[in-house]
Amino acid sequence: MKTTSQGGAAQTLKRGAALTIGLVYDLRDDYLAQGFSEDQVAEFDSVATIAALEEALRSLGYAPERVGNGLALARQLATGRRWDLVFNIAEGLYGRSREAQVPALLEMYGIAYTFSDPLVCALTLDKAMTKRVVQSAGLRTPRFRVVSSLDDVESVDLEFPLFAKPLAEGTGKGVDSKSRVDSAEALKVVCARLLTVFQQPVLVEEYLPGREFTTAILGTGPNAAVLGTMEFTIRAGAPATDYSYQVKEQCEHCVDYFPMPTGPLREQVEDLALRAYRVLECRDTGRVDIRLDAWGRPAFIEINPLPGLHPTHSDLPMIATQEGMVYEELIGRIVHSALARRESATCRVEKSAS
Repeated sequence: MKTTSQGGAAQTLKRGAALTIGLVYDLRDDYLAQGFSEDQVAEFDSVATIAALEEALRSLGYAPERVGNGLALARQLATGRRWDLVFNIAEGLYGRSREAQVPALLEMYGIAYTFSDPLVCALTLDKAMTKRVVQSAGLRTPRFRVVSSLDDVESVDLEFPLFAKPLAEGTGKGVDSKSRVDSAEALKVVCARLLTVFQQPVLVEEYLPGREFTTAILGTGPNAAVLGTMEFTIRAGAPATDYSYQVKEQCEHCVDYFPMPTGPLREQVEDLALRAYRVLECRDTGRVDIRLDAWGRPAFIEINPLPGLHPTHSDLPMIATQEGMVYEELIGRIVHSALARRESATCRVEKSAS
């Protein structure tokens, strides 16, 4: 199912004049310079991503302004700085609710922003909480357990093989060649390592052996629609047979990406993705990961309400390109969706002069 929106892009361009858009983000290089490790900043954005986003907004007629991370945003808000809209891609640094920090701050000041609200951002980073909501809506997802300590391993009553990963991380952090486990002994070893390294619970779920897809959604609520679905396979010789952090970082050499073939299966996958997106109340855009179980049935894996936006390296823009949507139009559609929300709400804090 492909969406087109040349009219929407043109409307966004027309409305862009004179609107200031603050860019809030976590820049990977900034944190590395402060002494953080590569693993700690794996989810953060590159200089190239921020530059591409800034240029896209400018080409659409907006006036983008780099703000920086959540702390920089807080400092500027305290001095009275305001924007017509904030384009927020900040992931945050600490806690399972870290992706909710910037949205919560912006809501406190009554400033409109892109993407999901604090509740959704906090919920979806916790993979187990997300799966509980998805299950409650009758959507298929692998059976799972949460391991908060090594004692919990003994009570995991799932069928092997299993898959173990940190409860509240993204970008494949904590996923490697040992994430798939075939015995209780191996599970205990993997959980011990993840508990130590990430200092958070471990999600353990029944492993799905089938094909894997990622579906992009654009819009909010009843206006949300599928943009497209991308399938991928891991090449022989990759660091892991699953979509791990190392595989993602080296995707140009380790992964083959291609449009999911049209047909009944794709319709099932996209229906599941869209229903999960709406149930979780995501906004503007998001990306849903789906995999087939042993019987060939699509099952929800996880959702990303703050998907990466590098024009050629991130999955969402890759799907847009696959479906014939240029990067500028993708960004315009996101902004257009957020601006519609801004216009329907009463701003609680007046914009001050810069």
